[in-house]
Amino acid sequence: MRIELATAPGDALRPNEDWTAVVLPAAGEGGALVVLDGVTPPAGDDGCVHDVPWFTAGLGGALADLSGSRRDMPLTRILAAAIGRTADSHRATCDLSHPRTPQATVVLARWGAAEVEYLVLSDSALLLESADGEVRAVLDDRLDRVPREVLRSLTATDALRNTEGGFFTAAADPAVAARAVTGRVPAGEVRSLLALTDGATRWVEMFREGGWADCLALVRKNGAQELIDRVRAAESAPPDAPGAGARRGKRSDDATVTYVEL
Repeated sequence: MRIELATAPGDALRPNEDWTAVVLPAAGEGGALVVLDGVTPPAGDDGCVHDVPWFTAGLGGALADLSGSRRDMPLTRILAAAIGRTADSHRATCDLSHPRTPQATVVLARWGAAEVEYLVLSDSALLLESADGEVRAVLDDRLDRVPREVLRSLTATDALRNTEGGFFTAAADPAVAARAVTGRVPAGEVRSLLALTDGATRWVEMFREGGWADCLALVRKNGAQELIDRVRAAESAPPDAPGAGARRGKRSDDATVTYVEL
């Protein structure tokens, strides 16, 4: 088995709000990966005394614990339990009903002798490579369906957060776990897994340097850090460079790449 993890902040002066781990239980076969991308709140009140890295560390730790120790629970129940556990840890000090309460995108994958389970919530990505080399991207595209002009309005974005017709993230309501994109694949049909936060998917989705299969092949050949380095190079290119016109949002974002070759 080959495992590679790489992560980098989008800004050296700000903490990295991504979180990742790979869990390999000591007893028995299989394992699990967790990748979170904390949602950076706009300036102003979010009802919470904690920062986003505190939240992603707490939620990520709960997901890693439950994914490894409770193999009897499906991933949706694991996500719901982890959200509930994290919410309980700051319910007494924070307003968890605030629409901008700390939250994160989620990628979970768990494998064993029989099957690979997966879950994706919001705009991080999971790539599944089959035994014959075909690559499939598991995506939750609900945020992409929201017009960009709507997302420029804080009030409009808040109204769409974790609501029907909008988009969903892991915040304080365990019920959101039922909104995740999920699936199961026979273990023999999966050769590798690649989980990416949207700071890393820019190589495909923003800068059009290659497709999903090219992305996985790059990580397999050159390592997880190479993908982040190439994203940073594209972000730093002059405004008139090819692909520069595709930039949107932050100039540079936290980027995490987690690769598991089964």
